[in-house]
Amino acid sequence: MATTTSALPPSWGQRVSEQGLPIAVVLLFTLALWYALTVYLNAPGAIERVLEPKGPWTWQDLVAATMVAQRPVLPAPHQVALDLYSSLVDWPVTSPRNLLFHVAVTGQSTLVGFVMGTLLGLVLSVCIVHSRTLDKALLPWIVASQSIPVLAIAPIVLVILGTMGFSGVAPKAVIAMYLCFFPVTVAMVQGLRSPQVIETEMMHTYAATRWQALWMLRLPAALPFLFPALRVGIAAGLVGAMVAELPTGAQAGLGARLLTGSYYGQTVQIWSALVMSAFVGLALTAAMGALEALVLGKRRQV
Repeated sequence: MATTTSALPPSWGQRVSEQGLPIAVVLLFTLALWYALTVYLNAPGAIERVLEPKGPWTWQDLVAATMVAQRPVLPAPHQVALDLYSSLVDWPVTSPRNLLFHVAVTGQSTLVGFVMGTLLGLVLSVCIVHSRTLDKALLPWIVASQSIPVLAIAPIVLVILGTMGFSGVAPKAVIAMYLCFFPVTVAMVQGLRSPQVIETEMMHTYAATRWQALWMLRLPAALPFLFPALRVGIAAGLVGAMVAELPTGAQAGLGARLLTGSYYGQTVQIWSALVMSAFVGLALTAAMGALEALVLGKRRQV
């Protein structure tokens, strides 16, 4: 008699090979392309300032010169990695030369703006779903608000809030909120409207109030829509916080680090700040992913 066996869950090694291998391939391709661009973009300066004054040179000399340029057009990956390591190890965390100091400043504005944007998006989505008038009046303007470049609106918002006495974290958090609330609003409107007609009619059958239906039916149904929006929102909030640091000439924050690097032509410093901001964005989105797994996992167990 033939027997059937249920499919076993993938082992840890299988998961690493399935998920880690594609990431490793993309990373290696990116590094190879980065090194190739480093040689191509830095070659003219290396030939003019380093190789020609010394006399005859080979392509090996050219590659070596482009890898150690003091002010490269595009720094090599190892130069960025060494600058990151030096920043984190050679200076205390409280020093402006340490990138973690700037991460803390930008991260504070990002998280405050993210919370504000999430709350605003939730309130707007509930209002839109429960009112046809607000649906027609608010939703087009919410969509239109995102057509305004944040670089254009940030100085205006910062000046207005500055004249009102707000400084420090608050103005930057408002810019982060501006970018955070939109994905939450749009996703939650779709999520709150996702219950089927039979489910909403059942709530009417039990004489549930509008708020009871919202709490017991619409909000649980909207959770799978909410968490992807939170991942997008917190990454957008990080961008907003960094952009808000540029027009003010801030002395601290990842945006300020980019600004000072551009002032003094320190391209390695610029790229190390960019890489650190990418790591921060990955960490924040991973935290939202972990929260999603925790909440939805518990929900499935109920």
